[in-house]
Amino acid sequence: MAFDSFSAFMVMEGHGPYVWACYAAFFLLMIGLMVWSLRRRKAAIEACRRGYDFRAGRQDPRAASASAASFTRVKVSQD
Repeated sequence: MAFDSFSAFMVMEGHGPYVWACYAAFFLLMIGLMVWSLRRRKAAIEACRRGYDFRAGRQDPRAASASAASFTRVKVSQD
């Protein structure tokens, strides 16, 4: 074994804080990228599903209540 004790392994002759900080940054970034890509994947699949439902003529009940707003055209004189 290269190190005499666990504390010597953690310190690594003064290089330990740099090494362990690099490992921590790597794993945090990997976890962040996995979460981000899973969310993007879920959003893309949901957008495709909504597009297919729209093309098929099916309406989501939640979308129907959201699109219940009506707009009235107002004629404004240009004088």
